[in-house]
Amino acid sequence: MGPPGDLHFFQAPARFTVAELFLVEFKGSRKEYFYNSYHHALKLSEPVIVQAEQGEEMGTLIKRIESRTGAESARPRSILRPAGKDDRQRHAELKQKELECKRDILPLIRKHGLVMKVVDVECQFDGNKITYFFTADHRVDFRALVRDLASRYRTRIELRQIGVRDEARRNDGYGICGRRQCCNTFLKDFAPISTAHAREQELSLNPSKISGNCGRLLCCLRYEVDSYAEVKRRFPAVGSTVETKNGTGVIQRIDYFREEMVLQDAEGTEFRAGITDLATVLKTPDGRAAKPPVDYVEEAAPSADEREALKRLDEPENLN
Repeated sequence: MGPPGDLHFFQAPARFTVAELFLVEFKGSRKEYFYNSYHHALKLSEPVIVQAEQGEEMGTLIKRIESRTGAESARPRSILRPAGKDDRQRHAELKQKELECKRDILPLIRKHGLVMKVVDVECQFDGNKITYFFTADHRVDFRALVRDLASRYRTRIELRQIGVRDEARRNDGYGICGRRQCCNTFLKDFAPISTAHAREQELSLNPSKISGNCGRLLCCLRYEVDSYAEVKRRFPAVGSTVETKNGTGVIQRIDYFREEMVLQDAEGTEFRAGITDLATVLKTPDGRAAKPPVDYVEEAAPSADEREALKRLDEPENLN
């Protein structure tokens, strides 16, 4: 002890270390943060048993978190232990039980006359809860169904209505780009998307080309739309007659990747110019379409069926 009035600070023992923070993935691409509170020797891609809200769950360790910014607000729980042989066997049995639960609920749905589609079933690792994920066009009164399920399985039953995007996430799959769906890899939340994002990037409005496996607009339509808007803002409008260092012509389109204007002169010759090559705007568009450049094929206007499909794509999901 020092003299009165001295300040004494607690010094942690040399063996004391801060618990590591990990990202754990569960069935359906659900991801949550967990502390390695008990300082287990953990390996990435290995299954672990973690604390659930009520009980235990089994997930896969996918990433060690270096920066804790944003993760602390999620109030991470603890990793209880690496999954052992008995845990893996239990998990395999639960996967089989989930298939049985998904099959056995169908007669009960018909019995109660419910219009719903069961997408997936999750049995909590400790057996304290069974969760059914389903889609439906309208709100479903499933109280009688829950009572039947609870009396059969003698555990907590939860029925959760999800949208078509969450259905695609739970089913997993690959997009038209050939890569695994964004919602199964890095995408956490589904942001609003409209056909305006496709128009801003001058993409084809063919519904089959801008829709994902969920039947809704592709999530990736949002990724580069701000860059397109920024480049477009720096150039005169398409159809303007401009004078550049390379000559005078009418802007036919903007090459967003090279950040250049594609122009056509009075003789019909196509040439390019950057924003630094622009001298002056001689005439703004007068409302009439500019003469198409050489080898340019104008896309046909959407048919009545395609217009109706685009209208449906712009409609928000309704889970009520």
